[in-house]
Order: sequence, then C-alpha cells, then structure tokens
Amino acid sequence: MKICSAAQIRKLDAYTIKHEPISSLELMERAAACFTRWLIQTYPDQQQPVNIICGIGNNAGDGLVAARLLHHSGYDVTVHTCQISPNRSEDFEANLKRLPGHGAIEAYPITKGDPMPELPEGALIIDALFGSGLNRPVEGYWGDLLQHLNGLKVERVAIDIPSGVYADQSTEGVAFQAHRTFSFELPKLAFFFPENAERVGAWTVRSIGLHPKAIAQAETPNFYLTEEIAKKLLRPRAKFSHKGTHGHALLIMGSYGKMGAALLAARGALRSGAGLVTLHVPKISYNIVQTALPEAMVSLDEHELQFTEVPELHPYQAIGVGCGLGQGTLTQKALAQLVAQADQPLVLDADALNIIGAQPDLLKALPAQSILTPHPKEFERLFGPTPNHFKRHELQIQKARELGVIIVLKGAHTCVALPDGRSYFNSTGNAGMATGGTGDVLAGILTGLLAQSYTPEAAALLGVFLHGLAGDCALQRESEESLIAGDLPDALGLAYRQLRKANNNDLSKNR
Repeated sequence: MKICSAAQIRKLDAYTIKHEPISSLELMERAAACFTRWLIQTYPDQQQPVNIICGIGNNAGDGLVAARLLHHSGYDVTVHTCQISPNRSEDFEANLKRLPGHGAIEAYPITKGDPMPELPEGALIIDALFGSGLNRPVEGYWGDLLQHLNGLKVERVAIDIPSGVYADQSTEGVAFQAHRTFSFELPKLAFFFPENAERVGAWTVRSIGLHPKAIAQAETPNFYLTEEIAKKLLRPRAKFSHKGTHGHALLIMGSYGKMGAALLAARGALRSGAGLVTLHVPKISYNIVQTALPEAMVSLDEHELQFTEVPELHPYQAIGVGCGLGQGTLTQKALAQLVAQADQPLVLDADALNIIGAQPDLLKALPAQSILTPHPKEFERLFGPTPNHFKRHELQIQKARELGVIIVLKGAHTCVALPDGRSYFNSTGNAGMATGGTGDVLAGILTGLLAQSYTPEAAALLGVFLHGLAGDCALQRESEESLIAGDLPDALGLAYRQLRKANNNDLSKNR
C-alpha cells in the first residue's frame, strides 16, 4: 500500500472527480459514508452524545455529512462550526444547507474570542476542524480550542488526520489528541512516527474508491508493508527438498554472559526455515549451545570468552553477526576481518552495529545488500542525531542509497529502507514485543531467510512482517506484559501458517 503526500492525495481526488466521473460533493458523500459506517461499528452506543467540531473547508464538509448520516442512524448529534475565515468551501456550504432542519441537528457557531464550548463528559468528539492541507502551526484562539478539547473527559476521533498535525513533516504547535483516527484511502506518513502517537492514537484506513489508475501512477518512496505484499514474497517448499536445499546459515554471536542472545537468534533462524544453522561461539559456550539447541551445529572460536577469529565462510549462504557479541578489542578486529572476507550479504545487529558506529570505514566496506538492523539509539550511533523522526526517516533512506545496504530501523512500525530509495513501514507487531531479545530473534529470521536464497530485499520485508506477525500470534496466548522474546520463535510457525492460508485463499488483512 502506498503512502502518499497530502498534495498527492488532493491530485488523486481531482483525478477521480474528473475520470470516474463524479462530483466533488458526491465524493465527499462517499468518503463521509465510509467514515460513518466505521464509526457506528466502533461506537455502537446511540446514547453517547456526538459533538462534531467543524472548520470551513472540505474536512469540515466531511464532518457535516457524517453529522447528517449519524442523525439518520439514531445518534444525538450536535455540530459546532468554527468561523476560522469567511472563505468557506463550496462543498462545506452545500452540506451545511443539507443538515436536517427544525432543530433536528443543533448547529452552534464558534467565533474567535467566544467562551470555550461546554461539552458533556463521556461524549464522542469528532474533529473535522483542519484537514491534511494544514501547513502552519495552529495558534491563538483555535490552538486554545484544541487544548480545551484535549483536556475534556471525552472520546476523541479525528476524520482523516487530527487537526494541527502535518501529514508530511514534523508537527509544530498545538494538535488535536485523538484516541482514534480514520484515514481516507491511504495512511499518512505522520502516522508512523512516535512523535505523533498521542495525536493520532489508534488509526484505521479504508478505501473510499479513489481511481485505481491514479493510485497506480502516483510515485512515492514510502509504502505500508501489508499481508498482501508479504504473501507474494513467500515461496512454497518443494516436496523433494532437503536440508541442503534450504541453505546453511552462520551466526557469529554470543560472548561470556550473553549467550542468550545467540540462542534466540539461532532459534529464529531455525524456525524461519533454514536447512542448517551453525553458531560460531567462544569455547565456554559449547555445552550451553549443544544442550539448549540440539538442532544447531557449533563452530568454536579459539578464545574462551569472545569472538576473535573468522571461521571458514564458504560453506554458508548467509551470515548473521552481532547479537551478544561484545565490543572487546579482539572482537573489533575480528569483525573487521569478517567484513573484509565475506562476499555474502551480512545481517548486522547489536554489538556489530555499535562497533561499526565507532569505525565508520567499516560501513563503506560492507558487502552490497547487507542488512543492518539498528534500534533508534544504534541508528544514531551509526549516522548521527536528527531533530525529529521525519528527518531521521530521510537520513535512513539517504544512507541506504549511499551505502547500497538495507537498513531495518526497529520500532512500533519497523521501517525497511532499500538501496533504491524505497521504504516500507511494517503493519504487524505489538507493544508486548518491547522486551529484550526480540531484536535477536529478528536477526536470526533475516539470516535464515537469506540462507534459503531469498533476495536481501525479500528477506528483509518478509522477515520483518513475519517477526511482527509471530508477536501478534504469541499475544493470543500471552499479554503484552508477559510476552518475552522466546515466545516469538515458538509462534513463528503460526505466523507462517496464517500467511500461507492468506496466500492460498487470496485473503487480505486490513489494519
């Protein structure tokens, strides 16, 4: 699914109006009807009073249509029209006239300087004040209004985008803090960054039937990684395949006191479907690995406690390095040797990234299409700080292009930046995965998929999606508080099964 800019969405609207053809008023009716159906499903209690805060533009027009439709569905609806400017849109004016008369829907004007509206506790507040075209901070009286609404004990819902939030850049000034946001057709880039979490809340996107040709022609570097994309990447396993068919993964991981990370990664690689997995570990870890993970083979380093020598690399189709590795001087030297010797794409995580962050020349020496999996702090150590998440996203794309590598920036919507400039935000996963070791499992999954001859791009996208989906499957039997990293490899089979079922039945998942 594409993530388009606000300007592109306006062009999609215009193309649809011209080529469907359909009037702008009819398209607004269709969009608001889509929103209203969702709202009724989400908030079925018709006794809950609904207050819609409208501006003067088309976003407000959507709110007015929703007011009319909710009234006809049995809801008690009140509209507040904010007199932001005398320049009202034609569609807003048309839908204002369509509101049922004779007091069926009360419509109260709010003018700059008026007392703040008193709204009932527990009411449903629908924000239709400013739309996605906003390009300056909301200040003064209208900023105070948003602050007032944010402070009420009510349920807050935004149509398309919360008022005050910029769709395509970091937000400045006051913004409506929605508990839920309903987006038309495509998600906004702003939805994917932590800085907007309290503004956007839980978001939903639904198609309003914008012209498919226009969507297909829209050029964007940003995409939403959905089940529909992931299922196309998943390959079937041949009946007569064997362990050699599915590749041999080498994991150079672990050090004294940190073998858990290596074991979690190895379990991830095995459960991802790799035919063979070898762990290269310090001598002290031999009994641990052989006892805890009999499915894995062991390659022993000459050092008792840490990684100091590169094993023979030619037997392996993919190499993962870094989880629990440590950052000792001997390990730093050995990592540099690995980078120099490897012609396979590498998966680099954790301490491997921290070492590279302190030795920038190693970044330029990485094999093409290597996969880096930093969390935000590791990303900052590698590439430097940024003033906000939008700028960090731009830097992520820039560095993936510049270095010819794949950068997987981990988070609530883990983002995969590819060397050709595209980026994909993941749709799977949950807050229960915010616990130590889940990144180690991801590194193992990615290495295991590479070993099975998935391309680095396919391995990164499919691996990230499956990793999050495994977390979602694990959550069905755990809670967000109780979920631990070891639950993910155990749930990976369920994730594969769900994705294969979707593939076989041609199902798609909406989130």
